Amino acid sequence: MSIEHLAETALAMVAPGKGIIAIDESNTTIKKRFDGVGIDCSEENRRAYRELLLTTPNLGDYISGAILYDETIRQATKDGTPFTQVMAANGVIPGIKVDKGPQPLAGFPGEVVTEGLDGLRARLEEYYRLGARFAKWRAVINIGDDIPTGTAIEANSHALARYAALCQEQGLVPMVEPEVIMDGSHDIDMCYEVTEVVLRSLFGSLYEHNVMLEGTILKASMVIPGTTSGENASVEEVAAMTLRCLRATVPASLPGIVFLSGGQSDHDATAHLNAMNMAGPHPWPLSFSYGRAMQSAALKLWSQDMQANYAGAQQTVFARARDNGLAALGQWQPGS
Repeated sequence: MSIEHLAETALAMVAPGKGIIAIDESNTTIKKRFDGVGIDCSEENRRAYRELLLTTPNLGDYISGAILYDETIRQATKDGTPFTQVMAANGVIPGIKVDKGPQPLAGFPGEVVTEGLDGLRARLEEYYRLGARFAKWRAVINIGDDIPTGTAIEANSHALARYAALCQEQGLVPMVEPEVIMDGSHDIDMCYEVTEVVLRSLFGSLYEHNVMLEGTILKASMVIPGTTSGENASVEEVAAMTLRCLRATVPASLPGIVFLSGGQSDHDATAHLNAMNMAGPHPWPLSFSYGRAMQSAALKLWSQDMQANYAGAQQTVFARARDNGLAALGQWQPGS
């Protein structure tokens, strides 16, 4: 697969006014979400919910791609059309989560490293055949007393780079996600410091592993105070600190950056993205790859009456996609 093909896909993922919907929750995670709204986490309910999301009318107006879970990329609509075909028909690029989740990093209490490199080449080959054109791997960086350590940062950067190189070998655009977790009592300056070190380490590793940045997308966390810090940073401050951090660390050759919502409210995730784009232009497009911030309102509505609220839930998904699509252009207005 040539770098031109990868670069083309990467640019399509961050097309102006479009972003990614993340529907790659593992069965354990989706069970928590379903439990929260009183839905039985059966395979059929998971399939029906993903169908609701992926068949939202006009979704492709604001959504360029969707990250799927292993179960989902193999599923089809009620009438038997594979989800990947439905997506392609709507101009939505299929993506796939390929990591096996974070596990404790031996010798480093409180720190984790993401697993899933074993057998990854064969899995990526299969996912490409199933229709995926990009993949995602999430690293988890916790902030706490004397953490993160350099070892944990390096271990996760190394894994992200190996994953990214394997993706490009198989013709898939790697989305690299080093998430600095919001949980904790750290202030916004500490979040900035950690995020900067993590991103420097990540791009160093990508370079060492001959990963072509032109065919890579960064999924970044925003620079934000810890959830128990008692600090309330303004929308403008979060936007300014995040931009400063990205400009200091991310090469201009990267085709684009998408943000994770990471526990922010729907409104905050949109407001922060909008503020960053209003402060442009930037070396790269800044867009979104939201999970909860795209889905939570729709899931709640659908759970109340799966048949009667189906169309209403899809309208909610579309409204969230539109709001975030506008924010990716710096054109969102609260209450619009």
